Amino acid sequence: MDDETPSYPPVNTSAPQLTLRAVLTGMILGGILSLTNIYAGLKIGWGFNMSVTAMLVSFGLYRVAEQAGVRRWGMLENNINQTGASAAASISSAGLVAPIPALTILTGQELSYPLLVAWTFTVSLVGVMVAIGLRRQMLLQDKLPFPYGVASAETIKQMYAEGREAMKRVLALAGGAAMGAAMKLASFLGEWHAVGLPFSFRAGAASGVGRFTFANLGFSLDPSFLMIGAGMIIGLRAGASMLLGVIVAWGWLAPMAVDSGWVVIPAAMHEPDKLWFGPINQWMLWPGVAMMVTSALTSFAFSWRSVLAAIRGTRGGASAEGPDPHDVPRRVLIAGLVVAGVAAVLGQILFFGVTWWIAILAVLLTFFLAIVAGRVSGETGITPVGPMGKVTQLTFGVLSPENVAGNLMAANVTGGAGSQCGDMLHDLKTGLTIGASPRHQALAQVFGVLAGALAGCAGYLVLIPDPAGMLLTDEWPAPAVAAWKGVAELFRDGIEGLPPHAIEAMLIGGGLGVVLAILEKVLPKKIRTWVPSPAAVGIAIVVPAYYAISMFLGGVIGAVLHRVKPEWAKRYVIIIGAGLIAGESVVGVGIAIYRTLAG
Repeated sequence: MDDETPSYPPVNTSAPQLTLRAVLTGMILGGILSLTNIYAGLKIGWGFNMSVTAMLVSFGLYRVAEQAGVRRWGMLENNINQTGASAAASISSAGLVAPIPALTILTGQELSYPLLVAWTFTVSLVGVMVAIGLRRQMLLQDKLPFPYGVASAETIKQMYAEGREAMKRVLALAGGAAMGAAMKLASFLGEWHAVGLPFSFRAGAASGVGRFTFANLGFSLDPSFLMIGAGMIIGLRAGASMLLGVIVAWGWLAPMAVDSGWVVIPAAMHEPDKLWFGPINQWMLWPGVAMMVTSALTSFAFSWRSVLAAIRGTRGGASAEGPDPHDVPRRVLIAGLVVAGVAAVLGQILFFGVTWWIAILAVLLTFFLAIVAGRVSGETGITPVGPMGKVTQLTFGVLSPENVAGNLMAANVTGGAGSQCGDMLHDLKTGLTIGASPRHQALAQVFGVLAGALAGCAGYLVLIPDPAGMLLTDEWPAPAVAAWKGVAELFRDGIEGLPPHAIEAMLIGGGLGVVLAILEKVLPKKIRTWVPSPAAVGIAIVVPAYYAISMFLGGVIGAVLHRVKPEWAKRYVIIIGAGLIAGESVVGVGIAIYRTLAG
């Protein structure tokens, strides 16, 4: 295996790397991109890797600046920029799109801006320090592929080998962003609205509503380029899975729940153009959450070899090789692990009133699960943030079922740290491939996390000033919040607090999640592509139908382009999709700021 593995270049000590402009560019771009992932996360429950986006934007900006005499923007500087920017963009996984708003909904507790920044920074720092400690084991000894890190390395090398082609991709990104921004602005100004399908049906006697329309159920065409862009990125299989989920959930389950009287529609909403997402979602989220949780845990269970390898790695001790002068010094690493771990324990106790033993156990469990997350990410390219959080939630749900804060915030540490750990290991793989200094990248990651915490927390508070009233609605469905809230709520209240027949729906949804996840793993690749994605189906159940329809449309557009112009699509489809998401998200945050200032 070692003979087949290409050798890596030595660390380049002559070219500029950790320059002030590289760090600041990464922090600024990362701060902006953190808003994109928070906005998208609260809409559809997914975040996106922003490494290539940050590379392209900085490349384009500095290429223009070079015409004015600014020093050339080097490849290793750009690598520092993308390291910091991707770390900042990942701050959404530090709790801002799941456990933190879930805690507010369940308990009413909200953190002030300084405390929120301190908490998200601390959670992320735990993951950064674990990743630094894992670099030699996972990248140099185990030689894990870390596919996104390799893809970023190939992208950045191509950019500097083919500057003209890179500028075309920059323009494609800018064009997508402009389209997304323009559509969001037009929607805000009232120039474009969702268009409902003009069909109605007679409701059952128990419903009390007489008739209902497709528009009531959310079957509309939505003017959101963010959803189309997301569909272009996730692909046709996930998009088609979401459409299937919508047809089953909102085309069959929702009418059945209303007809049977399991869901009560308020009299004020008995109009053909009123969306019934709010009341129906209170019932629908239970099968949707069950499917998302069981499928995530089942998929993770198939990574048992990675878990065993992670355990062996923690017991294996240090490499016999001497210290690398470009690595973070061992004393600094140990001090960082201690400081981050103690800060995470104190944060749980002081900010959320978590019992001391739960806080300590949560951090100890996090150190191990972050190692597991790093290995799974290295082997598959997917960092299992959701499953890691669910493992911790279920653990503390059993140990202390009525402790909502302990359940959510202990899992917050695990999920946030796992996300940053996986992100940094991919960035370190990129750096290893192009001769970057891991010590410089570690510093860039820390500065990026700080920028993400500062910008992301501000964006979250501006976007969602009232989580209890704004989330789990048609405007902000927040699927991840629904999942984390549902697990904590179930342990706290038991099954007695569930809506009518929600238990049966949960059992069916959870069972399907397990079956589909198993089929994804065991079937041959050609057949596997026809198996619906349980994660996508689960999300489709808990978001408005028109979100999923638009994402399916994006998946179709991407698939057609890949079929008609495969080489062009390979270079531009994901870039345009990322631009659509970024453009709408940034304008959406700007609109929220305007509304706040306007009162």
